[in-house]
Amino acid sequence: MTRRQADLALLLATALWGTSFVAVKTALADATPFAFLTVRFGVAALVLLPGTRLTPAPAGRELWGGLLLGALVAVGFLAQTAGLVITTPSRSAFIVAASSVLAPVIALGLRSERPGSLTVAALLLATLGIYLLTAPDAGGLNRGDLLTLICAACFGGQIVAVTELTKQYDPRRLVFVQVAATAVVAALAAMLLERPRIVWTPRFLGSLGYTVAFASTICFLLQMRAQRAMSIARAALIFCFEPLFAAVTAWLVLGERLSLVQWAGGALILVGMVLPELPGASAVGRDRSSLPSGTSRTTDDG
Repeated sequence: MTRRQADLALLLATALWGTSFVAVKTALADATPFAFLTVRFGVAALVLLPGTRLTPAPAGRELWGGLLLGALVAVGFLAQTAGLVITTPSRSAFIVAASSVLAPVIALGLRSERPGSLTVAALLLATLGIYLLTAPDAGGLNRGDLLTLICAACFGGQIVAVTELTKQYDPRRLVFVQVAATAVVAALAAMLLERPRIVWTPRFLGSLGYTVAFASTICFLLQMRAQRAMSIARAALIFCFEPLFAAVTAWLVLGERLSLVQWAGGALILVGMVLPELPGASAVGRDRSSLPSGTSRTTDDG
């Protein structure tokens, strides 16, 4: 996959993920959060099964890597979906987008490197943006927003893990293990933490079909393949566009409106995500210098 193809593939995945916030919010009118996730990822695993090479069975680092991805995705989606019961799709998307700032920081932390000054500034801007987005005048930081922050941290870790693992293992096998593990964790959460309920309305089936077909299968496959050809920082930059797709979809479908202060907060989050990607940014330099040997540096140049 060329650099341009990788960029377009990840941008398409980002657009589909952004529009899925509204689909999830709609589905939660007819189902409890964890029951919905169990069905969503259970069906997605069945959809992925026919085209996935299972021999030899995943083992060793590949298996543990897939399970790690599954744990991060499972906890992230459990937190995000539970949060969407309380918060709005646009707010949720902007907060989840903080994962794009956290991913390079997590990568730097794992490599025992100090974040660059622009990375620190980006974190401060994103933090201020989250405050404005959830400020008292905007309803305050509610429990749904706090759950969504947990999701952002998990997704930041998932971005890092995908970049490291897909350079060594079959992306589709990783996606299958990740999705299947998420379904299992969601089922356990549904049994232990809620009274599962699903009303099989046409509205619910439409939302389920959309999230299975795109957000739980195609998007992960596109992400895995695209991130083989780019750095963590490059992927994080492309993920910056997710809240914009979510906000536009929420406006068109649900008629959701954000105040000027909330838009300002969202803009600061986006600026915080783009800042480390500016030419000459030290955080980007570190990320590129740490690419595995044999990986072309030209894949990151925009």
